[in-house]
Amino acid sequence: MSLQGNLRDFSVTEILQLLGTQKKTGCLELEWNVERAVVFMQDGAVVSTRNPGVVGNDVLLEFLRQIRRLSDEQVQGVLSIQKESNRDLEDVLLKGRYLDALELGRILERQILDSLTKLIRWDNGTYRFDSNRRWPGVVVAKLGVESALIEASRRVDEHKRFMGTFKDPYQVLGIRDLPDPDVELSDEERELFGIIDGQRTLNQIVEAAPLTEYECFEALDRMLREHWLEVIGRQDPGVHAPKPTIATPRRARAPGLAWQREVLVTAAFAAAFAALTLGARLFRQNIVPPPSRQDGVVSSRVRDVRYALELYHRDRGVYPASLQQLVNEDWLPARTLRVPGFRLVYRGGGPGERYTLQLTPER
Repeated sequence: MSLQGNLRDFSVTEILQLLGTQKKTGCLELEWNVERAVVFMQDGAVVSTRNPGVVGNDVLLEFLRQIRRLSDEQVQGVLSIQKESNRDLEDVLLKGRYLDALELGRILERQILDSLTKLIRWDNGTYRFDSNRRWPGVVVAKLGVESALIEASRRVDEHKRFMGTFKDPYQVLGIRDLPDPDVELSDEERELFGIIDGQRTLNQIVEAAPLTEYECFEALDRMLREHWLEVIGRQDPGVHAPKPTIATPRRARAPGLAWQREVLVTAAFAAAFAALTLGARLFRQNIVPPPSRQDGVVSSRVRDVRYALELYHRDRGVYPASLQQLVNEDWLPARTLRVPGFRLVYRGGGPGERYTLQLTPER
């Protein structure tokens, strides 16, 4: 099957729906500026969104880092094993006992869905489907195209709403009230109750949580709506603050009830501490969030700039006249505009118009 073209003519969603309907097997290759992506299909289902093998910027490896499932030392160990054995990352993770098959399958489903949520936002670039390029390893996860796209689309819509709810990354969140003991908490909510201490900003909470950005915002949104959390102040950017404690990688979650009691005790202590110190703090300190992770720096910084542009538009109704305006008004740090080897070319749209953002190689 020969299928290739431009994403301005057919969206990623339409292409995947076609491949799913026709039960195709092969690899969908996508390209946009310096970003590259793959979606491996098997009989019309998505089985992977990563290239086989393992490299430093492998999307699964990055995902495991992001959710704090592997420490930096473990990542280096994985890379060393792969360099010596030339085995695929999934095989290294299983045979090296970093993960068991059940946990790997669950993490792969989360990672694939996270990748698809990002890909369906692409509104430009090129695509090519290669039916001869097939996933070479054992299929550990398999997602139906229709259900995966429905969930990815829901996440995109919800993320737009979250951009309004969480438009200020320097807000400080504190615990307002603890949930009733019989309330069933999600794993994500349990994680966040152990992190929120009345001192961290929204940005620092997202950085510290062993969750994806979407998972973190989704849990925080419910916790705010249930009045378990509240905004108790704001820390203005200015001077560097101590880097927040990062959740450590864990091999398995604690049993539900015991873990919930542990989290609630920790949360109660944090709330009491915050209450004692609230009067002495004005929460108007000049603090910037810790630097974002440098892995995949080019695509990461482009994504951060696009996110800041949308937040600005959400708040002001128009896009900024220049990217420097985002820095001057503290929507993002100046370092984000420095993309190694490239120059960001931006043109702001007028009222009701979109902006354009392109990467051009430095000469």
